[in-house]
Amino acid sequence: MYTATTRDITVRVQPQFLAEQSDPGSDQYFWLYTIHIENGGAETVQLLNRHWIITNAAGHVEEVQGPGVVGEQPVLEPGESFEYTSGCPLKTPSGVMMGSYEMAGLSGPHFEIDIPAFSLDSPHQARQLN
Repeated sequence: MYTATTRDITVRVQPQFLAEQSDPGSDQYFWLYTIHIENGGAETVQLLNRHWIITNAAGHVEEVQGPGVVGEQPVLEPGESFEYTSGCPLKTPSGVMMGSYEMAGLSGPHFEIDIPAFSLDSPHQARQLN
């Protein structure tokens, strides 16, 4: 599990390789990732936008931006959490994802919270020792 905390909001990520959705012979690899967002602060916040940076093993970078997550812009009261699962296809057997969420508090300006960098690994990636 990968974890980052920004302004008392904790984001945890658990990636999972999906062999049944992947086809290594056609350079198609697919992962699910489950995100758990917990508001440990004293203020109610709302997730407005997402920004992902996805880098595959060949160094190709793709950025994804948009409103909310899985069609929602959840509001989190103090102590509340929100969890969702989404997916990521790659043309390489491994990669890295990282990003941020734009949040809004009820009494202040918008702010960014970190999504921790997490590794997308498959059993089809050759291991290298450095």
